[in-house]
Amino acid sequence: MKKRLVYICDWLPPDFGAVGQYAMMDARAWASDGWMVSLVGLTTGPSIYSSQPELVGTGSVEVIRVHRRTYQKQRFLSRLVWTVVSNILLLAAAFRAMRGADAVLFTGSPPLMLHFIAPLNVFLRKRLIYRIMDFHPECLIAERGRSGLLLGALLRLTYFWRRRVDAFEVLGLDQARRLKDIGIEEERIRIKPNPSPVTFAPGLAPLPLPDELRGGSGVILYSGNWGVAHDDNTFIQAYSEYYTQSNCPLRFWLNATGGKADRVEREFRSRGVPIYRSSLVPLEELPRLLLAADLHLVTLRDPFVGYVVPSKIHACIESGKRILFIGSQESDVHLLASRGVPFSGYYRVDVGDVEGLVGALHAFERAIACEREVHVLRVDRCVGVDPIPATGSFTVEHGQL
Repeated sequence: MKKRLVYICDWLPPDFGAVGQYAMMDARAWASDGWMVSLVGLTTGPSIYSSQPELVGTGSVEVIRVHRRTYQKQRFLSRLVWTVVSNILLLAAAFRAMRGADAVLFTGSPPLMLHFIAPLNVFLRKRLIYRIMDFHPECLIAERGRSGLLLGALLRLTYFWRRRVDAFEVLGLDQARRLKDIGIEEERIRIKPNPSPVTFAPGLAPLPLPDELRGGSGVILYSGNWGVAHDDNTFIQAYSEYYTQSNCPLRFWLNATGGKADRVEREFRSRGVPIYRSSLVPLEELPRLLLAADLHLVTLRDPFVGYVVPSKIHACIESGKRILFIGSQESDVHLLASRGVPFSGYYRVDVGDVEGLVGALHAFERAIACEREVHVLRVDRCVGVDPIPATGSFTVEHGQL
């Protein structure tokens, strides 16, 4: 008899949301191992409470979609109400399948799902698997810079319910360390990184560059969500300085959503620094978008290390393009990129190190310009070009860059 799994997440494709994209992939992986999976998530389209299961390997995947409107993340009260209602609706839609399931897996997105599903499981007594994407309420505490009385109490309650979860799946070592720090036994933790949500077929053509991005030494791309967990100040200051210093600067392409994406655009336009802003492309076009860039930008604020792992890092690595990370070396972003990208194609700078980032941008500019010349000129034209420094701290004086 086949085992049954209920898998609960937030936004399912085609709605934008990295958690749902990975959940679709993971659900199919469970099905390939012989499980009958009921995947329950949110949609801005009509609700679908019953669907024909898709056969995958020796198992199957049934998708249940629950209609919800989007919300403004900047408004705390409306975000809280939306979260509570969404969690209740998801569990109501999943309840019938949960009663007959052997295991229930939830992603923690929407936030605070743990506080709804763990008490319910006291009565259902199913094997409960928590696949942590982002830590809540730790992310909210990191966003506010303090816990306070209410958030402190919520955090202690969160610890209580986490200790009653049967198994955890985490994205990396930094998240595993966070769980161990609060007393979760190592044998209950499984490191299961997200794969790249896209594939790069041989010979795949990149998206054509918009006219606004032509004429520079190359293109820096930030794609995805740019929200509270991501640093923006360091890049704003550094790119503004770099742009005024360079005769042929790298152009910046912003293909992102989120409050900080809007702020980055406003800041650059107010400073007279060119920026090209585009809407998010469909998932099937993402590989071509990533191939169109010369350099991918990833950022993460220090308080969020171990609580958030930017999922875009996997696709950026798979693209084979250069990566610039603004964040801590304690983050798994650094671990993954330093292992997955050639030595000369990756650089990390600490949050707030504007001078170091300006130097890195100049070094990337020269390396990219040189690479382009090689296609039409002899390789020896590149002799004397400074290499991009090793990941971590610069190993050369700033003036040498």
